[in-house]
Amino acid sequence: MFFLGIGTATPPARYTKAECLEAFQNSSWYARLDARSHFVARTVLQRDNGIEARRLAIDSLDDVFCIDPDTLSRRFLNHAPVLAAKAAERALVHAGLAAHEIDAVVISTCTGYVCPGLSGHVVERLGLRADVQAFDLVGQGCAAALPNLQLGRSLLTSGACEHVLSVCVEVSSAAMYLDNDPGVLISACLFGDGAGAAVLSCKAGKTNRRIEWKDSTSLIEPAHRDALKFEQRAGMLRNVLTREVPALAADYAQRVLETVLQRAGLTRTDISAWIMHAGGRDVLLALQRRFDLQPDDLRYSAAMLREYGNLSSAFVYFVLQAALAEDAPGGWWWLSAFGAGFSCHGALLEVQ
Repeated sequence: MFFLGIGTATPPARYTKAECLEAFQNSSWYARLDARSHFVARTVLQRDNGIEARRLAIDSLDDVFCIDPDTLSRRFLNHAPVLAAKAAERALVHAGLAAHEIDAVVISTCTGYVCPGLSGHVVERLGLRADVQAFDLVGQGCAAALPNLQLGRSLLTSGACEHVLSVCVEVSSAAMYLDNDPGVLISACLFGDGAGAAVLSCKAGKTNRRIEWKDSTSLIEPAHRDALKFEQRAGMLRNVLTREVPALAADYAQRVLETVLQRAGLTRTDISAWIMHAGGRDVLLALQRRFDLQPDDLRYSAAMLREYGNLSSAFVYFVLQAALAEDAPGGWWWLSAFGAGFSCHGALLEVQ
């Protein structure tokens, strides 16, 4: 499988963490939460948490504190199709393909639910063929990009498709929830809105760099399901984020990496670019220590985290795009994401 084009999209409104803290302190929610919660929010938003800004699908930060099921559901439906279609359109332009050349579209999200699914909205907005195969994947959290791409690869290798459009879109501002749990508050300070897309093919493209998916594997451990997940509270999504996550992410990411490298007869030193889901600053630090890497090795992930926050499933498309924009050295690239489940996935790419 080959990547022919990459595209990303975010809402236009950019908010710094200083602006987010000020808006929180001026909101009615500030008085509803206790002194410990105030301290947690100030600590996360005033100190270096690896994030400087986020893009959110709201007109003002006051809107983000309007937290009720109908408002959040409406926000997801208003913005998820737009972001998904915009990222997909940019991926098609990068690939040099027209919409009618897409045989299947696979869309992942975890921050909202619509039926009919987002795939129908993207088919309509892009003008894809009426007979396009459409798949909606939900519930895979931050790790969803890799299963999405794995399904795309299966469609291509089966001979059923020549070109597949892979899209991940998250409107994290539509999954806003606040209470006095530190994990909930930290989540509210980390996540941003955005979409990423890739055009996949069984044949290499004639332009751009040659990016070939060589091998991949997955690791899912339900025993750690409660470490990182969404749960339903009062008709809304409540993010559960525990202190275990950085260590779990590093452990599972290492196991996935070593499995694929062993099959390929490679070592970590053969990897020339790391395309990693960041999760947060502490996760990046845990990955750096476990893989025995230098900060510069994870610079693409760190840069995207600093500017956009944690974009959940869409994040790795932004990292891959950043590596391509900087003309990262060719060779073996490692693409990996982890998330709810607890799950982790990784893929070995050969880039020329």
